[in-house]
Amino acid sequence: MGDRCWVRAGMEGAAMARLVLWDIDHTLISTRGVGRELSAAAFEQALGVPMREQAKIDGVTEPVIFRETAKLHGITTSRSDFERFAEALAEQHLRHVGELRERGHALPGAAAALDALDAAGVRQVVVSGNIRRVAEIKLQVFGLDRHIDWEAGAYGEDDEVRAEMVRIALQRSGAEASDAVLIGDTPADVEGGLTNGVRVIAVASGRSDETELRAAGADSVLPDLQQVEMLVKLVLGEDP
Repeated sequence: MGDRCWVRAGMEGAAMARLVLWDIDHTLISTRGVGRELSAAAFEQALGVPMREQAKIDGVTEPVIFRETAKLHGITTSRSDFERFAEALAEQHLRHVGELRERGHALPGAAAALDALDAAGVRQVVVSGNIRRVAEIKLQVFGLDRHIDWEAGAYGEDDEVRAEMVRIALQRSGAEASDAVLIGDTPADVEGGLTNGVRVIAVASGRSDETELRAAGADSVLPDLQQVEMLVKLVLGEDP
């Protein structure tokens, strides 16, 4: 990958960010199929029907994935159905922590990026379509939780629209949009940040490539998190 980085014209010298909003899946970690298996088990536990297929998941929040997956099975769900599913999903992740650790992994550069941003005095929170308990388990399993301010983040149970989740995280953290940077891997992450006036650093570590992320409007695009020094400079508003 080299030291490739794309920065949108005019973003050099942007204001230093005091808050980073992290996406989780395909940004910091990969579950390598374990997540889908646990979702299927929780789906059957909550609705009593085996999950034959799953709705689109990239950049989509857990409530939407659950509702749309249920529709594929001819089922209309309620909020109480989702809450039952969310509880089952957390139980499944707790029960299969060993398998998640064995088959999944932290993405290259993730731990170093979290450490470096903490050392630079940047507050770090999670904005994830995962429910909070699952988000916590996923990062704990791979040792990526130690710098996260969990109370100031936003999660799948908070709202099903990613842009609204970004707004919630800004409100909980007490930060202004100009003081924040969102780091994620999908066009939905990019949209969620830009809708709120938050700078976005996109990483092409998921299914969206660099061209797609640039087209979505990301302020900066990196191939992954391995260019830690460059990532920190972008967050701090320094020339990469």
